[in-house]
Amino acid sequence: QVQLVESGGGSVQAGGSLRLSCAASGRTFSWYAVGWFRQAPGKEREFVASITSGGSRIYYADSVKGRFTASSDNAKNTVFLQMNRLKPEDGAVYRCAARDSFTISIMSAKEYDYWGQGTQVTVSS
Repeated sequence: QVQLVESGGGSVQAGGSLRLSCAASGRTFSWYAVGWFRQAPGKEREFVASITSGGSRIYYADSVKGRFTASSDNAKNTVFLQMNRLKPEDGAVYRCAARDSFTISIMSAKEYDYWGQGTQVTVSS
């Protein structure tokens, strides 16, 4: 049983920063990739960023490229999403997801098996 727990969300003004964390609990496991997704009320879930365990592949949605940075601390079973220069349209519930086997399509939500409960990010103008 793998549990993923997000933290670090909150309310900030436009232009501010937040760092989200995604930590595995319950048991340790070898993950291949972790993705970040977000969903605003009434909107479909969208891809934000993803990272492979070795950091060899990192992808970002065009909407966050240059502002968000994904990283990992494998010793702590934790993945981070540094969010800078936040915009009101970044407001959403952010969830992390993990996959433990190889796939090319690490930007696709359907490729992930384990999901966190989500953390709220609110950005005011």
